[in-house]
Amino acid sequence: MTEPQPHTASTTFRIGGDLEVGRLGFGAMHLPTEPGPVRDTSLAVARRAVELGVTLIDTAYLYGGGANEELLAEALHPYPDDLLVTTKVGVARSGPGGEWKLDGRPAVLRDQVERALRRLRVERIELLQLHRIDPDTPLADQLGTLRDLRTEGKIGRIGLSEVTVDELDRAREIVDVASVQNRYNMLDREHEPVLAACEAAGIAFLPWRPVAWGDAGATAEVAAVAAELDATPTQIALAWLLGHSPVMLPIPGTARMAHLEENLAAGRIHLTPAHRARLDRLPRSSV
Repeated sequence: MTEPQPHTASTTFRIGGDLEVGRLGFGAMHLPTEPGPVRDTSLAVARRAVELGVTLIDTAYLYGGGANEELLAEALHPYPDDLLVTTKVGVARSGPGGEWKLDGRPAVLRDQVERALRRLRVERIELLQLHRIDPDTPLADQLGTLRDLRTEGKIGRIGLSEVTVDELDRAREIVDVASVQNRYNMLDREHEPVLAACEAAGIAFLPWRPVAWGDAGATAEVAAVAAELDATPTQIALAWLLGHSPVMLPIPGTARMAHLEENLAAGRIHLTPAHRARLDRLPRSSV
C-alpha cells in the first residue's frame, strides 16, 4: 500500500505570500459546458473537487469564451471562504476571421476582466493571470492595465502564463508577479529555468499538462514505480511534481469523477529517495 505523506506545511502554499491554497489543485478546462447530462456531470465533478479538499481551481476566458467560468459559478457559488478560482485573460476572437488570437490591448484586457467578474459572480478576482504575452502590444501596456485593475480592487494578484525567464524578469520590473503557469511535467522539463526562477522568488508555479507520457521505456519505468507503491502512473507523475519543488502547484484536469479522485489521491503518495532518483533519470522530451 502507499505510505501517506506527513501532513506538513508543504501541503499548502501562500500565493503572493498571503493567499494560502492546497498545492494540488484542479484544472477546469476539460469540463464540458453544453446543456444536458454532460453539463450535470461537469457540475458534479467541480463540486466533488471542493468536497475532496481542493482550494485552487483554474479556468480561463479562452475555455468556451467564458462558458467555463459560468459553469464554475453555477457549481460552486457562493464559494467557500478558502476556495481560489483563478482565471486568465488575453486571448480573444479578434483575428481577421473571428478566430482566437493573442490580444493584450488594454481595452480588451479590461473588458475581459469586467466580464469575468460578472460570470464568476465576484467583486474581485484574487488571482488573475495573463494567458499569454501579446507580442503586438507593449508589455508595459498589458501589465500596466492589470496593475490598474489591481489598484481599483478588481484584481488581487497578477500571474503570467507560458513565459521565459527573461519575460518573467521584465514583467517583475513592472508588477509583482504572484504566479506562473507554464507547460511542465516529469518528462517535459523545458521550463526548468523558469521553475528555478519562481522558486528563488517565491512565485507559485502552476504546471499545465502536468501528466504526459513519452517513450515506452519511460512509461514502463513509471509503471514499475507505480506498481511498487500500489499507485497509478498518473499518481506517480503528480507526486513527483509535488516533491520536485515547494512552489509547484499542479492543476490536473478531468471531466470524470474517477479520474478526479485518482488525481487527488496523489497527494498521499510518498516517493522514497530511491524512487525519485529513478524517475529523475528518465529521458525527457520537449513537446
